[in-house]
Formats: sequence, C-alpha cells, structure tokens
Amino acid sequence: MKKFFMALFFVLLIGVLAACGNADSESSSGDSDGGDESASGGEEKVIKAGIGLNDDHPQYKGLLKFKEIVEEETDGAIKVETYHSGQLGDDRSMTEALQLGSQEVTIPSTAPLANFVSDFSVFDIPFLFPNEQVADEVLDGEVGQDLLTKLEDQDLVGLTYWENGFRDLTNSKRAVASVDDFDGLKIRTMENDLHLDAFKELGANPTPMAFTELFTALQQGTVDGQENPYATIYLEKLYEVQEHVSDTHHIYSPFVFLMSKSFYDGLTEDQQTIMKDAAVEAGQEQREMNREANEEYLQSLQDEGMEYTEISDEDREEMVETVQPVIEDYKEKIGEETVDKVYQAIEDAQ
Repeated sequence: MKKFFMALFFVLLIGVLAACGNADSESSSGDSDGGDESASGGEEKVIKAGIGLNDDHPQYKGLLKFKEIVEEETDGAIKVETYHSGQLGDDRSMTEALQLGSQEVTIPSTAPLANFVSDFSVFDIPFLFPNEQVADEVLDGEVGQDLLTKLEDQDLVGLTYWENGFRDLTNSKRAVASVDDFDGLKIRTMENDLHLDAFKELGANPTPMAFTELFTALQQGTVDGQENPYATIYLEKLYEVQEHVSDTHHIYSPFVFLMSKSFYDGLTEDQQTIMKDAAVEAGQEQREMNREANEEYLQSLQDEGMEYTEISDEDREEMVETVQPVIEDYKEKIGEETVDKVYQAIEDAQ
C-alpha cells in the first residue's frame, strides 16, 4: 500500500510541474502578437550615438528625436544612448569607432568624412550651393543617395543627410569684407585638404584642428579665426574669443547620419526600416530647427558684441573667382563624374 501511494505522489508531482511549465510558456508568449519579436530580433540592443556639438545645438535635439522614434517604434527593444560635446571623441575618431563596431551612430560633417570616401569632398567645393532649398533637392535626390551607398565599402551605412548649414568666418583681427582681408589670417579648418587649399588661395593660413580643441586655440591665439554656421558659433560661445563675423557663406556643410555596418547588418529588416525612417523624420525636423536657429543666432552674436560684416555681391564673386583654380585641381581627385553630376543636379534644382 505504501508503494502505491508513493507512486501516486510522484505521478501527481510530475503533472503539476508540467502544468507550471506550460503556464510559464503561455505567459511569456501569450501577450505578444508577433510584432514585438519582429521588432526586437529576440534580444535588446543598445545604440551609442555620439556627436561633437553641445546639447543645445539643433543636431543634438534631432538626435533626441531619433531616440524617441526608435524606442517607440521598437517598443523599447532598441535603446539609444546619446552623447554630445565630443564625449566619445571627434568626428573622425567616432567614425572609426563605427567601422570597428565599438560605436553605433555618429553624425559628422561631410568634410572629415571625405577622408573615408573621397567623393564626399564634392560638398566642400566653395560656393557650391546657392541656398538651402537647392541643397535639399540635391542631397535627397538621386545624386546624394548614390553617394551614401559608397560608404558601405568603408563598413559604414549612410542613412540620410542632416544639416550643419552655411559656414561663415569669424576672427579676432579685423573685419573681412573682401579677398584682401583674408591675407595672413590664421584660420582653423576641419581636416580636409580642399578646405585648406581654398583658404590658402584666398591668402589665409589655414590650420586643421579637432573641433574640441578650437575654443582654447582661439583663446590662446594659436589661431585667429574659424569658420562654422552661426548656431555653432553662438552655442559654443565663440563670441567670447572672437570679435568679427562675416557672412562669407563659403561652404554649405551637410551632416551625414552614419550607422555602423556591422550593427546595421545585425538588425532585422523591420529594424533597418525603422532606423532609416527615424533618421529621415528626425532629420527633417533638425533641418527646420537649424535654419530657424541660424537666423536667431546671427542677431544674438551681434547682441554679444560681435561686429557683423555683410559681403557684397561683387566681393563674393571675386572670392568665387579666386578659388576656381583649386576647384579645377580637385575635380580629378574627387571624381569628375561625381562633380559633374552634382553641378547638373544643382542646375536642375534651380
């Protein structure tokens, strides 16, 4: 009799354990309609997204929008950690980190990106775009999108273009209104040969330098001036160490929203679509914020005591003519086909 009850006990115990196991399985999958599994790829992922500019800049606000969209669309299966002010390094080092797979997202200007894909130097041609609207048409059109695909050979994925904006000159020496006023000015530029040679042709002494080192270099007189959009000039408080600002508008500088190819390739198709759509949607908002900010910040720079110099059409044309030999020299280096396509797209957009 004792053996019978022992056997009955073990049968009941096994039944209870089996029932519990089924209940656990049902509770883990019963509330899902399959969408979460598709979005998450079965595991939580983290995106480290870093930029060089500070947290007041429209670029960072756009990055927060990207974070919001991604985390909402993936139901939190993909988290986005945001870093500003060069916390993860400068544009070049963060781009290299993407190649290595140790960082997932960064949004550099096209100038340092040209060190990885030379075709992007086309956007560093001085006085290329007449206005932001034409730039949008070209960047979002076939030519701009074709350039993004060339990043894949460098283990990078270009999702879309954001906006840095028209770059303008500041310095601590004198007002710059003509080509002659560039003479001898020590100007910090990005690490880009076309930028360097264009400023040399204008008569300046350009010095490549990481953005994170710029304020101190201006403060100590290592360089006399620099060139950036008004939003960057104001938000980085360069007015504290610069006296003059001129609307040279010498280069329109796009940002490229980059993702590590190794990370991107590890996403599901649904996740890849979410990344692309989020970058584009956040980018549209970032462009709008950037343009509004640049208008406001020009006035703010003057309110802070900077002397503003407006370049006349005649003097700007002289600047354009002065740098033409540099443009011709770089056509072959950039790729004549790429340069011709961009110029044609600009003409079509106008």
